[in-house]
Amino acid sequence: MGAVTFPDSKVIDFITQNVIPLQLPHDHKPLADQFQVKWTPTLVTLDKDGKEHHRTVGFLAPEDLIPSLILGRAKIHFDHENFEEALKSLDALLRDYPKSGAAPEAIFIQGVCLYKTSHKPKPLKDVYEKLQAEYPESEWTKRAYPYRLL
Repeated sequence: MGAVTFPDSKVIDFITQNVIPLQLPHDHKPLADQFQVKWTPTLVTLDKDGKEHHRTVGFLAPEDLIPSLILGRAKIHFDHENFEEALKSLDALLRDYPKSGAAPEAIFIQGVCLYKTSHKPKPLKDVYEKLQAEYPESEWTKRAYPYRLL
């Protein structure tokens, strides 16, 4: 990714404005063991306390790295039950990167956030229908399959 993705001007701008990047060799001790890094590149999204919330393994093109980082930020907010901020990140991801590999998971989490804030099941059913229509082969469509019954 060092030759293709990281030098991309959009990636540089996004990282500079939105994350605190730390690049380490794959065998750096003790962090490689702590975060179970077994292959490169491995990108781990951590919260301010160093707790992992999202990870990717393998090459990501510039058009997939940024949405993956946005998804990581959304998952931090989600895991901390800050659903409003999670929804803002997910909305941005889906608006700006609707065809990215992160989009199906973003749609799934978006529906769960809406359910958790409203306590109404309709957003979950809507998630399944949207995933089925736009990403029928996605693992996230399969995970949302039970929601079709709501």
